[in-house]
Amino acid sequence: MDIRRTVLWMIFSFSLLLLWNNWQVHNGKPSLFGGSPATTQTAAAPKAGTASVADANTSVPSAAPAPAAAGAKTPANVPGTAQAAASASEKVTVKTDVYQLTFDTLGAQLVKAELLKYTSQEQPGQPMILLDNSGPASTYVAQTGVVGAPQGQTYPTHLTPFHVVSAQPTLVGDQLKVVFEAESDGVKVVKTYTMHKDRYDIDVQNDIYNLSGAPIDPSLYLQLTRDGSDPPSTSGFYHTFTGPAIYSSEDKFQKATFSDIEKGKANYIKQANNGWVGMVQHYFATAWVPPQGTVRQNEMLRLSNNLYAVRSIEPVGTIQPGGHKVVNSHLWAGPQDQKAMSALAPGLDLVVDYGWLTIIAKPMFKFMTWLHSLLGNWGWTIVALTLLIKAAFYPLSAASYRSMAKMKLVAPRLKLLKEKFGDDKAKMNAAMMEMYKTEKINPLGGCFPMVIQVPVFISLYWVLLGSVEMRGAPWILWIHDLSVRDPWFILPAIMTATMFLQIKLNPAPPDPMQAKLMMIMPLVFGGMMFFFPAGLALYYCVNNAVSIAQQRYIMHKLDKERAAVHR
Repeated sequence: MDIRRTVLWMIFSFSLLLLWNNWQVHNGKPSLFGGSPATTQTAAAPKAGTASVADANTSVPSAAPAPAAAGAKTPANVPGTAQAAASASEKVTVKTDVYQLTFDTLGAQLVKAELLKYTSQEQPGQPMILLDNSGPASTYVAQTGVVGAPQGQTYPTHLTPFHVVSAQPTLVGDQLKVVFEAESDGVKVVKTYTMHKDRYDIDVQNDIYNLSGAPIDPSLYLQLTRDGSDPPSTSGFYHTFTGPAIYSSEDKFQKATFSDIEKGKANYIKQANNGWVGMVQHYFATAWVPPQGTVRQNEMLRLSNNLYAVRSIEPVGTIQPGGHKVVNSHLWAGPQDQKAMSALAPGLDLVVDYGWLTIIAKPMFKFMTWLHSLLGNWGWTIVALTLLIKAAFYPLSAASYRSMAKMKLVAPRLKLLKEKFGDDKAKMNAAMMEMYKTEKINPLGGCFPMVIQVPVFISLYWVLLGSVEMRGAPWILWIHDLSVRDPWFILPAIMTATMFLQIKLNPAPPDPMQAKLMMIMPLVFGGMMFFFPAGLALYYCVNNAVSIAQQRYIMHKLDKERAAVHR
């Protein structure tokens, strides 16, 4: 019983710790588990290896330095100010069946991406905005540019004024193209964005022309720049990652918080010839996928106060006078659609990060999508998946419930032993062990089968929390979106009630403090569910209801067995 008491105290203490931590984060204070909310970061001098922004307009950071590796010459940095170029900035808006995109002719940057098939949770009826450049506190843009010019010269970068060569306003057929062009110091860059029907990957082609009389050795950078603030829909009661990530076949998926970048503690692969760089947030992601097979330099860096970038920089190779080279890359800007992302680039689907439980969570998600293809509703998919998991684990659950049922039967005898031996724990424990041996009861028999199931249920928790498919998905009646909390708090209330009922079915702990702790747990976990997505609350309600049904069945079966023995 001492072990059970310890386990219960650990669960209760951890629950309180999580609640306190989430309350701290919700109020803008540092997390107890490391890192600090991006909104609390203050200005600091740029650290070595980062770029600074001389211009007061922090939404236009300086361009990337080129890599010193792979035999490329170290190019000069692009100037950090746009100077008179800002006055030449114009916006170009195009629309596909999934996007409304806004480009800025200053640098031919993608400065706004509205996802037409996803509704904003802050402004119902309006499309979800992923990329945006409406101000220093709301900066999230995709940029490219060419560096490597001799001292005193600059090649076209995201600070260079481009002009529109052609731009289809809307999707015609299966493709929509937007073409920009700019020339600087004898180098012309033609940048072509190609959008596709019903797809969130954008083909980006950079044609680099050498119009000078001497060979050039430029490098191309692909960069994502965003502020360090959490997305508006971020919950203060459960943690989801927002920040840059890098993938390579050597070091796999690596991510870093904005706080780690600020402190120079970000750990990631600096040089690779494969992979991608990206920015991740709950349900959505952006990523640059450079040409594979060419050595490039990866960087995560702080550009200015609360402004960060992740980028890939790779040498283009020598371009002779009058010659030109083409660099093709891909830009993903959209939902964390694991199937489409994995088809675009190896490892891109890992933006949905299940951590150390990925080995269980990935197959579970695939099975869940298969169920959805049959049922057509994500709410009923959650119900069906929970029922199937409970059925698969029934033998373990049955062993656990059988052990707890036997413990409940001997509870009155345990109470008598406590009265008999009082504070003499040694004699009481000896008497308890003798009784367990006589009745063939394993006091830990109810714990081990449940512990084995814990990784599966935690995996399911992360699958439901991280799947963009839940966003905007209705169930029945009042549940119109499984990714947000229950608007009427009906599911959390049902979950709390079912937890209380489960406790009543279990044997009462002999220790009064333990008994009180057991009664508080439903209030703690049920209280947490009031702020969690409805999809998670639905899962716990179904899980608890099935557990109660299974437990009642096992207890009824035991009663019949005992009655048969005493005939």
